[in-house]
Amino acid sequence: MEITSESSGGTAPVLMHNTMKITEGHLDGFREAVRRAVGFVEEHGPQLMVRVFVDEAGMRAHSFQLYDGSEAVRTHWKLSDPYIAAVMEHCSVERLDVYGDPDEQVRAALAPGSEGAFPVSITPFFTGFLRLEETGADAGTP
Repeated sequence: MEITSESSGGTAPVLMHNTMKITEGHLDGFREAVRRAVGFVEEHGPQLMVRVFVDEAGMRAHSFQLYDGSEAVRTHWKLSDPYIAAVMEHCSVERLDVYGDPDEQVRAALAPGSEGAFPVSITPFFTGFLRLEETGADAGTP
């Protein structure tokens, strides 16, 4: 299915890329908190995909999360708050890059002056497709 750049009213997929700076001495705690959070959202969350990458040398992590629209983003925020708080004990958010067309309510929650003091960018969707079939691949933990 091809998706075009027409306004989606917040119903089209939204991809979020969260860049975090891991606090010195907190790498193991960060990893454990992220594993718990990802396990919870895999079981209960609305995300279509979650991938977390850790650069140990740079003490940075990158989390990519794909949502099936703005309602899924709001659901994630409501369900996952305790897990997000546990992760934040070990890091700080450097920036959040949002790709897609979230609705006004999600945009307002991410606007400057809202909770958090980090840059947020929203890049509108142009064109592309999704192919989200079971691949049999296990995300696994290295």
